[in-house]
Amino acid sequence: MTDEPDRNVYGTELRPCSAEPETGFLRDGHCRHLRRDPGRHEVCAVLTEEFLQFSKSQGNDLMTPQPELDFPGLEPGDRWCLCLPRWIEAREAGHAPRIVLEATHERVLDEIDPDTLREYEFDPRDESD
Repeated sequence: MTDEPDRNVYGTELRPCSAEPETGFLRDGHCRHLRRDPGRHEVCAVLTEEFLQFSKSQGNDLMTPQPELDFPGLEPGDRWCLCLPRWIEAREAGHAPRIVLEATHERVLDEIDPDTLREYEFDPRDESD
């Protein structure tokens, strides 16, 4: 990492995604872009039952707690730094969760256009997401 602050898709300082549960490749609450993170945990998503079931069907069970890994298991409504390729895969399959843009790293713009991001923007006033 550099001394410069990480930036979100708006070009402003990257906001935290979640402290409960603690997320991010570094488990520091931020969806950072790191060279050592091959999964690119850069998308701050608000999880849904539909996405969690889709992820499990793809071999990544995010719902089952794994205490040995200090992983609590995730529930609908939790915010989590998703891998960019998994979010794209979920979108293509019609199961992508909403995204917290202020907490999503600007490097996702390499793969997702701004209009698509806005289409999936999470609105905290909409409790159905």
